[in-house]
Amino acid sequence: MSAVLRPLADRMRPRRLAEFTGQQQILAPGKPLRQAIEGGRLHSMILWGPPGTGKTTLARLLAATVDAQFLALSAVMAGVKDIRAAVEQAKLARAQGRPTVLFLDEVHRFNKAQQDTFLPYVEDGTLTFIGATTENPSFEVVSALLSRARVYVLKSLGTADLAKLLQEALSDSERGLGERRIGIEPAALELLAQAADGDARRALNMLEILADLAVETPAGALIGREQVVEVASGGRRRFDKGGDQFYDQISALHKAVRGSDPDGALYWLARMLDGGCDPLYLARRIVRMATEDVGLADPRALQMTLSAWETYDRLGSPEGELALATAVVYLAVAPKSNAVYTALAEARADVEKYGTLEVPARFRNPTTRLMREIGNGEGYRYAHNEPDAYAAGERYLPDEMPDRRYYSPAPRGLEIQIGEAMSRRRNLDREAGEKPTDGSKDPVRKPP
Repeated sequence: MSAVLRPLADRMRPRRLAEFTGQQQILAPGKPLRQAIEGGRLHSMILWGPPGTGKTTLARLLAATVDAQFLALSAVMAGVKDIRAAVEQAKLARAQGRPTVLFLDEVHRFNKAQQDTFLPYVEDGTLTFIGATTENPSFEVVSALLSRARVYVLKSLGTADLAKLLQEALSDSERGLGERRIGIEPAALELLAQAADGDARRALNMLEILADLAVETPAGALIGREQVVEVASGGRRRFDKGGDQFYDQISALHKAVRGSDPDGALYWLARMLDGGCDPLYLARRIVRMATEDVGLADPRALQMTLSAWETYDRLGSPEGELALATAVVYLAVAPKSNAVYTALAEARADVEKYGTLEVPARFRNPTTRLMREIGNGEGYRYAHNEPDAYAAGERYLPDEMPDRRYYSPAPRGLEIQIGEAMSRRRNLDREAGEKPTDGSKDPVRKPP
């Protein structure tokens, strides 16, 4: 394919490290990857970052610095047969004294068996492996391969970096659009850089479209803000419904709610809705936030979130999204308590620890004659018949278990009153002859 027909993003691919834009966290002078490229030292690596941040370009630059054979495969289309063919090519190159770089794009799409196929050849030096992934390699790359490769994290390009790249593409007569003498308004350039959302490939692809939409003026062809709005409209921000970005953003939303920041919570809610997240999924998670982080400090929070879920279910988008936003803000400003959440976790731990303990006979229903004869219900104190409807000194755990205090109300919201009521009942227990407790775990007491 001639240079004229190749996409602008491909034509503008950096040929030297000096032409590379961004990623100073790994390419600044003195950084290990920079030293490896400049020193021509190959090592296996995994490049992890969003689309359009230079993963393929870095792999090519590294191969070029040592005159290595560069074999590129895509995990979307390649299989074990393709890997074996690449290994054979690497063996032939090695016999001629030339190293080989095997670049595997979207390595996270390879299963364990496929990744294991080329692992022995990484170990014996037949080839240097460079994998590119948008997913967390900790979860997607087998541990044996991960332990033999260094992971470099690439970040989305900033607006300034993208603006610089776009200007270079407009002025470069050899590979870019320089011969067409197209100008761009400063406001349009900034808007285009923002619309690219950190993705250099996306920025250059949009610029290539805009070049054909440039308006002729007395000073020459010019790309204005209107053309950029037309080309960039409808583009969503990056959002992978099954990947790290998805879980990172829902985590940020949850933490903003927990941290009582309604503005941060609204931002992450808007980001996820903008990215195409299923609002019903968000509704479920918002209900979880009500039970985990607000709890009994404000019991109305649970009803608020359930109502928001039902409202969205009835109205759909976009009207129902306002109900979700209302619930998120309510949760963020509500008093916080995870007392029930932690209490349930402790109770579950004791269930696992103590196994299947018998229900004390006094709590069993004496529904038949036989049950009454064996003592079911004997000694049970009906709380409603006790003073203040409280059986002071009664113990409801299995007799073989030590006393436990799982639930400790937080000193916030309604739980202040709950804590005061529980304190009064403990005083009644003491007056009934029970030993007071300190801490979350009570000493063993003799069962009644």
